[in-house]
Amino acid sequence: VIAQSSTNSPSPKLVIRGAGLKASYGVREIMIMKDGVPMTDPDSFTRFDFIDMQDVSSIEVQKGPGSINAVNSTGGVIQLITKSVFKDDKNSIKLGIGDDGQKNVNAKVRGKISDNDFTSFTFSKREIDNSWRDNNEFDTTQASLKYGHIFNDESTIENEISYTESNLNLPASMTKMEFTEFKKSGEQHDTSNAWQNSARNSKIASFNSKYEKEAGSVTYKPRVYFTHWEHYHPVTGMINDATDNNIFGTDLEFDYMHKLFSQDANLVGGVTLKLDKSDDSKKYEYKDVQTSGTGRILKTLSNDKATLSSTEDSSTFLYGSYLKESFKLTDKWGFDVSTRVDKLNFNINGNELRTYNYSTGKYGTGKGIYSLDNSFTLFSVKLGTSYALTDNTNVYASIAGANQAPTTSELETNSDLNKSESINYEVGLKTRTEKSDTDIAIFENIVKDEIIQTQQIGSNAVYDNAGETNKQGLEFNTSYDLTNNIKIGGAYTYSKFKFDTFNESVRNGAITTLVSRDGNYLPFIPENQYSVYAAYHLANGFKTRVTARTYGSYYMDNANTQKYEGYDLVTDFMIGYEMKAHNIQLNMNNVFDKYYAMEASRGTSGNESYKAASPRSTM
Repeated sequence: VIAQSSTNSPSPKLVIRGAGLKASYGVREIMIMKDGVPMTDPDSFTRFDFIDMQDVSSIEVQKGPGSINAVNSTGGVIQLITKSVFKDDKNSIKLGIGDDGQKNVNAKVRGKISDNDFTSFTFSKREIDNSWRDNNEFDTTQASLKYGHIFNDESTIENEISYTESNLNLPASMTKMEFTEFKKSGEQHDTSNAWQNSARNSKIASFNSKYEKEAGSVTYKPRVYFTHWEHYHPVTGMINDATDNNIFGTDLEFDYMHKLFSQDANLVGGVTLKLDKSDDSKKYEYKDVQTSGTGRILKTLSNDKATLSSTEDSSTFLYGSYLKESFKLTDKWGFDVSTRVDKLNFNINGNELRTYNYSTGKYGTGKGIYSLDNSFTLFSVKLGTSYALTDNTNVYASIAGANQAPTTSELETNSDLNKSESINYEVGLKTRTEKSDTDIAIFENIVKDEIIQTQQIGSNAVYDNAGETNKQGLEFNTSYDLTNNIKIGGAYTYSKFKFDTFNESVRNGAITTLVSRDGNYLPFIPENQYSVYAAYHLANGFKTRVTARTYGSYYMDNANTQKYEGYDLVTDFMIGYEMKAHNIQLNMNNVFDKYYAMEASRGTSGNESYKAASPRSTM
């Protein structure tokens, strides 16, 4: 799992075994859930800016296709778990201050109204200047109110309403020469990139309600949820201004406990309905720009909007059903069998009055009225088995397959995109003892018609279906208690992700040709990644931890013409002290102040692009 931010903000690039790689921003191909409620749109796009990570107590990861929770997501599922309003919790306040103008406030209050009624309130505010780089300020304000009720029949209902206001400036990428200068100074200013004022400023209100009732051997778990969001999103060429976006959804789930082969078994099933509706979304030209003598835009001077360029109405509707049976043949040998089927419908209607021409660097006449009406049927299936070799060690094997539909934005660049088909084979071992944990997994993931980002003209992403990709990998992680006070651990991943068949569209002037990339490696994913850590704590409250991570070299483009060297042993450090209800600690990331790229890419025209990682940061 790769989770990293090139903007030094809570807007990560998230990749699981290569899935999510093509996302220009946000998270795609991976299902994000919070306490069982989907955070991901029907077309598999997730915004992380409205998820308060300071309220998350644990994270569960399911890698690869086939999960019954993975709606139109072949990369896997990430479940964020917060403290239930029904569980005892302490009132708390957290304050933080650091370099680059970092400020952090988090407060949580929980109250018991009566024997059957409970409530909690969480407030978070965070900001950072990132003054080492232009246009990288960030601030967010988040509030969440939960209310839970226990009925006389022991059934429960838990409701949450939340609000987020997030202002995130998106820094420009660098050329090769500018990146060379950054590696000397650790500063990024006055780059040549034309789009100096990109941002994503959002206001998001959401509500969800979860009911749970046991009736004999069946437990009913219906959930309903609603999100309203608006954003002002200046990007390459245009400014997106969308104020009327609403997501409605429900999951009607049940658990049925029963006997099978004289052993306890569990059947989980349900239906999903979800609608993402955006009305009157607008795009504008930039108002304040610096141009050349020919009129080419050289640099934006603000993110103020000017002429209206387009309007659009869109709706994405998904409905489906799922089943999963978990059973044992013996006390040591268990099975999971699951499947789900979903129908995804896209309907987009718009009027493009003006457009930005990447070749000329100027605004021109748009294509006028357009529409897109498309639908996909998505299948998912998984068979898994595990066997207890000993009381401490299990081995497992699974085969899973699922479809991934293109997103709305991908279809707008290429309406002929097909859904992809992902098939994953995996075997592994898990060991848990009093002093150590060890996991080993070996997998092969074959993806037909994988949706690939094929071309970059300026910063414009174009998408196409690759014929077939093959992703082979090994994952290993372990931890060990050397003493009662010292724990050490580490993780290693080997990845061999290649195109079996893929013809990439390459434009040379007005001529576009198809060039074979058969046998090439996928960009951005290194063959080798590893991390190591050591933690030390004493009974008197003293604690410290050091972590170092290495990201190996990787190809910067589909053509495999150039590699980026990655980074070695970037080190994070924590030291702290706990006393009764109090905790004070110092967190330092990138201790040795290494200057490197979080992401490096190369377009089909040969232009290189680098996104800097954050220098040393202390909180």
